[in-house]
Formats: sequence, C-alpha cells, structure tokens
Amino acid sequence: MALANTGERFGYYTMIAVFALFLRANFGLDAGTAGIIYSIFLGLVYFMPLFGGVLADKYGFGRMVTIGIIIMFAGYLLLSVPLGSETPALIAMLASLLFISFGTGLFKGNLQVMVGNLYDEPRYRDKRDSGFSIFYMAINIGALFAPTAAVKIKEWAELSLGFDGNAAYHFSFAVACLSLVLSIAIYYAFRSTFRHVEGGERKADAAAKVEEELSPADTKARIVALCLVFAVVIFFWMAFHQNGLSLTYFADEFTAKSASGAGAMPFDVINLVMVIFIVYALFSLFQSKTAKGKGISACVIVLALIVLAVKYVNAEGSIDISAPKFQQFNPFYVVALTPVSMAIFGALAAKGKEPSAPRKIAYGMLVAAVAFAVMMFFSFGLPMPQTEMGPDGKPVAVHVADVTPNLLIGTYLILTFAELLLSPMGISFVSKVAPPKYKGMMMGGWFVATAIGNLLVSVGGLLWGRVPMWGVWAVFLVLCLLSAAFMFAMMKRLEKVS
Repeated sequence: MALANTGERFGYYTMIAVFALFLRANFGLDAGTAGIIYSIFLGLVYFMPLFGGVLADKYGFGRMVTIGIIIMFAGYLLLSVPLGSETPALIAMLASLLFISFGTGLFKGNLQVMVGNLYDEPRYRDKRDSGFSIFYMAINIGALFAPTAAVKIKEWAELSLGFDGNAAYHFSFAVACLSLVLSIAIYYAFRSTFRHVEGGERKADAAAKVEEELSPADTKARIVALCLVFAVVIFFWMAFHQNGLSLTYFADEFTAKSASGAGAMPFDVINLVMVIFIVYALFSLFQSKTAKGKGISACVIVLALIVLAVKYVNAEGSIDISAPKFQQFNPFYVVALTPVSMAIFGALAAKGKEPSAPRKIAYGMLVAAVAFAVMMFFSFGLPMPQTEMGPDGKPVAVHVADVTPNLLIGTYLILTFAELLLSPMGISFVSKVAPPKYKGMMMGGWFVATAIGNLLVSVGGLLWGRVPMWGVWAVFLVLCLLSAAFMFAMMKRLEKVS
C-alpha cells in the first residue's frame, strides 16, 4: 500500500512543485490571486477525504481507492492539455482541479485507514506508530524526485520540443498521469496481502460489533479528543504548506539563482539519494548481527561516498537554481530522518519514556515555530517584493535579493523535524482512537482539518508585498506558538484516551 501511495504522491508533487508559478506565468495572476487558487485546491484535496471516508464506511475502503485513482487520472489528463491562457483554459484548469481533489479524497484517507487496520491485531498494536512512520517515509520517496522531474521535463519541453515556458508546464502535469498508472498497477499486484482490510459489507458489520463494546461516554470522549487535535493541526498545515506558496515566492524572488562547488551539491537529487543510502547503511552497519551484513553495509557507504566525491570533483562552474527545486528538500529529509526518528523513539520506548502521540504533536508545533523564527530573523532588512509589467502586459515578479540558499535548506530541515513529530503521529493517533464504526469519517476529519489549514495557506500570498518580509514569517511563528500552548493545556484529556 505504501508503494501505491508513493506513485500517486510522485505525480501530485510533480504537479504542485510548479503549480503556483504556472498560475502566475500562464494566466498573469498576482501573488494573492494565485495564492487563493492554490490554497483552495489544497483545501479541496484534503477536505474531500471526509466524503471519501463516509462512502468507504458504507461501501468499503478498497473500492473507493480504485475509483479515486480513476477520477484523479481524468483530472491530471485534462490539466496536461495546453489550452492557452484565455477564459476557456482557466475553466478547464479549474475543472481538472475538481477531478483531482475529489479523486484524492476517495484515495488518500481510505488507503491510510487500511494501513491502520493492519495494526488492529493485538500482536501488532505496539508497532502502529512505527508502521505509520515507514508508510510516511515511503510516500515521501515519491515526493523527493517530483521537483526535479517537474523542472527537467519542463526544460526538455522548452529546449528539445520548442514549446514556450507556459505550454511546457503541461508536460510536468502529464507525468502525474503516468504515475497513477504505476500506482494502480502496484496496488493490484500486491492486493492479496491486504485484501482482508479493504472493508465492505462484512467489514462494516464487524466494526459495528466492536463499536457496541464502547459506551456512549467513551465514544464521545474519543471524538472530542480527536476534534481537539484537528483544531491544532489546522494551524500547522497553514504554516507548513507555505513551502508551496510564500516560501516558493521567497525562493523565486529573494534567493540566489545560482550555486557552485559544495553549495551546488544539494540541488542534484542523485547526491541526496547517496546521502539517504549512507544513512540507511549506517543503521544497517550497527544493527546487523552478521559479518556479511556489516560488510555489505560498509560497501554501500563507501560506494555512496565515492559517487559524492566524484560528482564534487567533476563539478564545473555554477548551476542555475529554480524555485521548485527547493521543494525536494522536505521529502529528502523525511526519507533520511525517518530511521533516526524511529531509533530515538524506539530507545525511549524501551526505557518507558516515549512521549505520547499528542505530546509529540505539541512538540512538533514548537519546532515549526523555530523554523519561522529563523526565517523572520534572516528577513530583517530585506526589501519589499516588487513586480513589473512583462512584454505581454502581465505583471511579473522581480528578483530583488540574493539570499543564500542555505536559509531555505535549513528552514525545510527544521520544518521536517516538526512534520515527523506531527503528521505520521497524528494519523496513527486517529487510527488508534477513532471509534471503529467511524474510522473512515474520523480519518476524513483529520484531512478536513488539513483542508482548512490549506485554505488558510492563502494568508501567505495575501501578506506578500503588503507587510515587511519578516512580518510574513512572524504571523506563522505566533500561530504555531499559540497552537502548541493550546495542545499542552489539553494534554491530560488527550492522553487519557490514547
């Protein structure tokens, strides 16, 4: 199931890596208007799982997953057709977004409910958090390669096929269609291993019997606890998903457009993959109980280091840095740091000191606040964003500063620490606490909270160019701190049901 989601997420993030820039370039929209469309789309993507969960509780999770992939495919196919920049093209683009969001609503949440159902058996229950961490890591493998794919395909369409910049964006969107074909192929190839958790009529009857064991008071307490968590994660996603909006604007308008030497190494996805190999091989080296296992791990580390050394020595001059490339760092950090996170919490669990899922979520909000504090500190003294009229009469963003790319690279690292504390732990908490009869609906509730947060992402676009640069990040800093304070205030109630 994780690999099926990997394919779907690769397509989604390939599209989303360039979507905000596409809206401004193709339709001549200002930052605020593009931000509203972007955030409404993200909101729909995460709101629709509520309906998908309600349908799945009645008709089965597996059935909704399959239908969802088909509908998403239709949306991406429509988006990949270059129709120009006039009103009909805008209408077609909006229609494609509706298809994608509804299909994602049927697919995303229900697949995660099925993952949670795998850990309902008593012998697997203590592995739930670890299972969702691995699942979350697999999703981000797809997201890791998406920004590079989006940029390279767009460049190929421009240079090799002669398409102009606007039309070339559609080739990046077409990749999502192919990734969904791969996703559904993987799903059905391995379906026999998880078909028992797909749900349906017999699954619904079984869930109803389990639900009878919960008193109305217990059911209410669980739902209230989940709603409290949902309220907090709204503001996390509002802040976190600035990576596709205001942080992308910052990369485009305020960050250096080139890098050389060691500074250029992080922008080659192959180098990032080598670092991932080294991290996993190091864990294998220390955990392996055989000489053969240790030897293989050591060889992987040496080979990865050689590749990095060769690429560094052969690097010549500087490379161009496009804004979408920065979005590869978050999934890279997720994949690279997941085993580190699991090892830390595993060690704490062995000592009986592992924080509860709600406490991890609260810590995640604090860490997110640190990320925006860093952005705020280094944004003091930066000029206001500027636009000028392009040759076609449409406003074009102006590059006004050359801030080191390391600022955004470091910010994404901190935000990823926050994400690993909050997102997989939150999904695990929902799958564990949700009353069995309402599992699909409660997982949908998690995504509704995410949807509301994504609708509020537009705040970053609306603030852009209207307040000093440091003021944009200060807003998200304050919201994260207030959310963390609320979470700690509600901790006893949350930990009681978990």
